[in-house]
Amino acid sequence: MSAIEAILLGLIQGLTEFLPVSSSGHLVIAKELFGIESENIAFEVIVHAATVLSTIVVFWRQIWKLLSGLFKFKYNEETKYICMILVSMVPVFIVGVFFKDRIESLFTSGLPVVGLALIVTAFLLFFSEYKQSKSTTEAKPLSYKSAAWMGLAQAVAVIPGLSRSGSTIATGLICGVRKDEVAQFSFLMVLVPVLGETFLSLVGGDFSLEVSGIGAGAMILGFLSAFVAGLFACKVMIALVKKAKLRWFALYCAIVGVACLIWHILG
Repeated sequence: MSAIEAILLGLIQGLTEFLPVSSSGHLVIAKELFGIESENIAFEVIVHAATVLSTIVVFWRQIWKLLSGLFKFKYNEETKYICMILVSMVPVFIVGVFFKDRIESLFTSGLPVVGLALIVTAFLLFFSEYKQSKSTTEAKPLSYKSAAWMGLAQAVAVIPGLSRSGSTIATGLICGVRKDEVAQFSFLMVLVPVLGETFLSLVGGDFSLEVSGIGAGAMILGFLSAFVAGLFACKVMIALVKKAKLRWFALYCAIVGVACLIWHILG
């Protein structure tokens, strides 16, 4: 992987991480279009860690408030919120422990998997907006039950092309949770799983040239470009996710998903 390719993929990751369009799916599409080959998902892990770091920078006040409340050592709103995050992590932890190799193989399955997953993402977004528009009850705060359902959606969304943010936000809306709460929780619930995966990969030597086939320079450039793009996307596009109609993101995912399938068939 060249320096230009690493920067390009990092930018794609950073710009698409916070929109419900699947950053991992776009990385697979970009690799296919530009003929970029990688032996494992080490690069995907490092650029996801970069966007998580940008999330921490943008949400540092909320994160500090949660930690400050936690270390009061009593069950308050902050402790409850962190407990809900922990509940949401259980499904993805199970998937990471028992299905890691199978999930990694999906990243080398090419455009068919990504195309089908993007179409599923489109359906979820369409359905969540439809259900929200038809609801006659007032949106409710986040609960342990809705956090668990969003966690399950996050675990399934490890499939490239199935948007993590799209799946979790759509699931939260289907559960009747307010869109502003769903958006923030969706971005915060991914912090620990991604940082944990990055730490394990670092300790396991997955980022070395011998294992990943990618040089340290390309890894660093990819990380930096994803971090900078993530800062921009997190500040500008989170508001877009909260306010925009999800049907437009759904339409985009459907078009790109169908294009992936056609490209594979004709190719």
